[in-house]
Amino acid sequence: MPGSVDTVKPDAAPPEAIKAVPVRHPGRWVAVAVLAVLAAMFVHMLVTNKAFQWSFIIDNAFRPNIVEGVRTTVLLTVLSMVIGVVIGVVLAIMRLSGNPILSGVAWLYTWFFRAVPRLVLAILFGNMGILYTKYHVGGVPFSEQVGDLLGVDMSGTLFSINANTFLTGFMAGLLALALSEGAYMAEIVRAGMLSVDPGQNEAAGALGMSRMQTLRRIVLPQAMRVIVPPTGNETIAMLKDTSLVAFVPVTNELFFQLKSVGDKSFNVFPMLVASCMWYLVLTSVLLVAQHYIERYFARGTALAGERRAGFRALGFGGGK
Repeated sequence: MPGSVDTVKPDAAPPEAIKAVPVRHPGRWVAVAVLAVLAAMFVHMLVTNKAFQWSFIIDNAFRPNIVEGVRTTVLLTVLSMVIGVVIGVVLAIMRLSGNPILSGVAWLYTWFFRAVPRLVLAILFGNMGILYTKYHVGGVPFSEQVGDLLGVDMSGTLFSINANTFLTGFMAGLLALALSEGAYMAEIVRAGMLSVDPGQNEAAGALGMSRMQTLRRIVLPQAMRVIVPPTGNETIAMLKDTSLVAFVPVTNELFFQLKSVGDKSFNVFPMLVASCMWYLVLTSVLLVAQHYIERYFARGTALAGERRAGFRALGFGGGK
């Protein structure tokens, strides 16, 4: 344009490149150095302290009776969690029901079994024979008393259960752990179901789906993202709580067998270390299984990538 002034200089030098200086975190390196020193001291203590008696641990921690104890512990964990999850789902549905009686019964169950310690429950079930020496199934309630009044024999029953025979140590411990776990799983499942948008139920009802179909196909699959992580924690806690059945007693349980080896050889501490090692190994297996289950139910969400990246950082395999 006439009268315009060109202010751009074609031979002007380009701007200098920005020299980015990374932010330094000296506190982190100090923390790493302190942790490295502490870790070295801990490893040195493990290697040099003769009280650990590693050769004694290696010779005795893998006996056939110890391996049998591992099987019993794993079996108790699996059965208790399966029964607990089933009870938890039923109780959660009852708690969310509009029927006040069902909701009240579910609340009463969770209140009782969350309040009583599992050790007390295990010992209680182990001594249930004091309450019911013989339990008659299929008979008339108060049949003996009514029969005495009427002068007739009303003792006919379908069958009888001897509590001392039925409630073995294993069964008593299983019932204590499973019934207690059902109360905790009820709250976990209820929280997962409440996390699902109520609009999902309305949409399923508009499509003509029944409440059971909505629960099975819509609500529970979405609630699993919330249910699985705390259920994994409960499974790990259950694995450790199986040691409580040693007080029933269950003699073929892992902790009982390890402790008995230590008591007989008068080397209690090495067997306690062996117990820690066994539980660490079993817990690590459960953690790996929990990771893949969480990733399965979190697929299609941003949480899946975050969990995969975090688990890969720990050194475990992270497939696509």
